[in-house]
Amino acid sequence: MAATLLDVPGIRLGHQSLGDTGVTAVVSADPAGMLAAVDVRGGGPGTRETDLLQPHNTVERVHAIVLAGGSAFGLAAADGAMLELERRGIGFPVFGQGVPGPRVPIVPAAVIFDLTVGSPDNRPTGADGAAAVRRALEEEPAESGSVGAGCGATAGVIRGGFGQASISVGEFRVAAAIVVNALGSAVDPETGRLYGDPARPAVDPVAYQGLVRPGPRLNTTIGVIATDAPLPPHHLQRLAMTGHDGLARAVRPAHSPLDGDTLFAVSTASQSGGMGPERLADLCTAAADVVQAAIVDAVVRAGPGYGVPAYCELAL
Repeated sequence: MAATLLDVPGIRLGHQSLGDTGVTAVVSADPAGMLAAVDVRGGGPGTRETDLLQPHNTVERVHAIVLAGGSAFGLAAADGAMLELERRGIGFPVFGQGVPGPRVPIVPAAVIFDLTVGSPDNRPTGADGAAAVRRALEEEPAESGSVGAGCGATAGVIRGGFGQASISVGEFRVAAAIVVNALGSAVDPETGRLYGDPARPAVDPVAYQGLVRPGPRLNTTIGVIATDAPLPPHHLQRLAMTGHDGLARAVRPAHSPLDGDTLFAVSTASQSGGMGPERLADLCTAAADVVQAAIVDAVVRAGPGYGVPAYCELAL
C-alpha cells in the first residue's frame, strides 16, 4: 500500500509517532519539488520558511513540508528532513539544474503546542524529521488518528489527531492532511454533535460540558492542501485561504489569538499555467470541504490517552 496522500499523484506522506508527540512529513515524489503557498490565520503560529512562500518571492517549489508537535522545539524536525533529502540528492541546485554542486532542500514547517500532553520533555528532533521523510519515500502506509504530529493533539477538551480527506473536481483531485490541535471545539456543546459532520453519533452534551481542558490555552491546527491541478503560487495561496473556511466550519472558534492556524497548499503539476476564476472557485470550494472532512477524520479516529478522552469513547 503506497503512502500517497490519498488520490493526489506525486505526493508521499510519512509519520514518525513518538507516543505523546510526533512528526508528519508531506514529501514531493518529484525531486524537482512541488509548487507551494501558505496562509497563516492564527495569532500564535510556530512556523518556518513561510515568508519564502509568499507569491512575490523567488522560490516557488518546495521538496517537503513538515508538520510536528513539540511547540517551537519541534521545528528542529525540519532540519532532519532537510538532511535526509540532501542525502538522497534532492534539493534546490545552487549552481543551476544539471550542474554539480550543493543542493538545498526547501522544507517549510509548522508546529503544534502539545507540551501539556504526556511529557513536556519528549519533543521531535531532527532524527524524527528524517525518519518521517524516509517513511514517506519508502511508501509505508500512513494512517489517521493519534499518529505522527497528531499524537499529542487535542480538540478543545477531547483528543485531536491527524486526519485526511480528498475529493474529485473534474479531472483533478484535491486532498487535505490536517493536524487538529484546536483551542476551539469540534463538538457543539449544546447538541453533542460534531460541527463538521452532525450526522455522526453525538456525545452526551452534559458529560461533554463537564470535561476540563488539559493545560494552558495554547493550540494550533496545521495542515497541507494538495492538488494535481496546475495552479501557480498565487492561486495556491487562494486555495490555502479558502481552506481555512473548512477549519472555521469544523472548529468553533477558529483563528483565535491563542491558535497558530496555518495551512499550506501544494500542486504536483509539472506546469503552473493556472485556470479561469470559475474553475479556481470550484477548487477552492473543494479545499474548504476536504479540510472540514479531514478535521472530522482526525477527531473520530483519535484514541484516548494521557488523561484526555476521545470522541470514539464518548459517542453514544
